Amino acid sequence: MRLFALSDLHLGHAANREAMHEIRARPDDWLILAGDVAEKNEHIRFAFELFSKKFRRLAWVPGNHELWTRPGTETVRGAERYGELLGICREYGVLTPEDDYPVLDLEGGPVRLCPMFTLYDYSFRPAEIALEDAVGWARESGVLCSDEFFLSPSPHGSRSEWCRERVALTRGRLDALDDGLPTVLVNHWPLREDMAATPRIPRFSIWCGTRQTEDWHRRYRASAVVSGHIHIPSSRRLDGTAFEEVSFGYPKQWRGRRPEPDMAVRQILPA
Repeated sequence: MRLFALSDLHLGHAANREAMHEIRARPDDWLILAGDVAEKNEHIRFAFELFSKKFRRLAWVPGNHELWTRPGTETVRGAERYGELLGICREYGVLTPEDDYPVLDLEGGPVRLCPMFTLYDYSFRPAEIALEDAVGWARESGVLCSDEFFLSPSPHGSRSEWCRERVALTRGRLDALDDGLPTVLVNHWPLREDMAATPRIPRFSIWCGTRQTEDWHRRYRASAVVSGHIHIPSSRRLDGTAFEEVSFGYPKQWRGRRPEPDMAVRQILPA
């Protein structure tokens, strides 16, 4: 049994939906879908139906795009939208951040799989920039994330407040783990600022995570940390932990760069 991962499928694009059919079946293995599968429920269901036939089981964490509410599409917002997504996951038996963290008996030994949802709090910014000035600071460079229009934090007062709640909830669950097993931490947003660099649009960093999770790979004995969001696939190591950015990306980003879509599916463990 092996553990694979993929994120940022963006299945609103027909070319991406077509590409998913080229990913080969691995019926004995698990697949992590690390967020930004799609914005519309019909495309999220497409992914779950397709990959549940190709893999033994799926694990999912939300990205910002799943949480978007565009005018004239979804009818629920914020935390209620997250709840709706959880309901879809339960229809397909997909593991979510609200489920118990399972122990997987992989070829290299047992690990505990920990899907998480932490959001972001604009703390990936220079120390001299105040929180209330963060979005303006980013806009000075011509960058503005669409989350500011489409990702409602309702009923929370802000996305930062929602992030604090999610981090506290997740930290409490992880702190309660007492079996000493290594973990695989899965989150759409990178857990560390140094793993969230976007060289062409550096000030996009404020929408990329929270400093509250910077030491979680050490604190929770992570063999691997899986994330997406950056659209720059990479494999790096820090403190003995593998940090895997597993984005598929938009058609203009992957066409011509990968001979086969299947190559985007990253084997996480065994390494």
